[in-house]
Amino acid sequence: MTLVQLRHVIALVESGSFSRAAEGLFLTQPALSRSIRALEDELGQALFDRVGRRVELTPFGGEFLERARQIVFEVDEIAASSRRMREGRAGRLRVGMGSGPGAMLMTPLLLEMARHHPEVHLTLSRGTTERLVQGLRERQLDALVVDARSLSPSSDLHVATLSEMRGVFMCRKGHPLLRTRGPLRFDAVRRFPIASTPLSDEVARMLVELYGPAAHPEQCVTLRCEEIASLVDVVRASDAVLLAIRAAAPDLLELPMKPAMTGTARFGLVTLAGRAAPASLSILRELARTVLHD
Repeated sequence: MTLVQLRHVIALVESGSFSRAAEGLFLTQPALSRSIRALEDELGQALFDRVGRRVELTPFGGEFLERARQIVFEVDEIAASSRRMREGRAGRLRVGMGSGPGAMLMTPLLLEMARHHPEVHLTLSRGTTERLVQGLRERQLDALVVDARSLSPSSDLHVATLSEMRGVFMCRKGHPLLRTRGPLRFDAVRRFPIASTPLSDEVARMLVELYGPAAHPEQCVTLRCEEIASLVDVVRASDAVLLAIRAAAPDLLELPMKPAMTGTARFGLVTLAGRAAPASLSILRELARTVLHD
């Protein structure tokens, strides 16, 4: 018994005759007759009574038809679902985001899926790079968007760079530091609380090279939080200074530093090497390239 034979039975019932069914199936009438006869021989009983040029279902044929239609429907649904998933229009996408890219990318991605890809089931997770990588390795996540510099090199991770974004010191309008003319020394900035998300070792080295040992995040950062949005709110409402990518808080003012800040965050799309990625991941990839820029 084949799926093709089930379709032949359904077509014959719907058309009412071998000639019309064969025409609709682009078969010769003898070929369709052989297909139906072979199925009846396999089943050991007739599906149709031949009444002149018409065909009528036998009692068993009626029961067979109901099940055949259900099977064909389910197979067609599987094929349609596969096609939608292949095109990135359906399925599931589970993404982990670091604090920096999450602040900029999370809401645009949710909006993109709600507006243009309603059949995709999207789940977003936030957390430390270590926890997100663990979720990826345990197959709880399909991909990550994190600062690639915070990753430990590993052969099982594939990292595709999405963008590099400047890191700066920022403060609210009217902050006391803005009264100083010209570039600021780090000692002046350090007199105020410094807020930041956890920073990579590479960023820590850059800060120490520019401003000395006192600029190591373990020494100077007094407000540390995974959620950059919360830190931005605190800086807007206090004299705290934010150390983050510039684009994370466009309404805050960048502090001119001496020497100037040279560090960047390198955001990467991380997947498991050798693992097939959901087709809908292309939506995330294209959106990230559009959103994650200075």
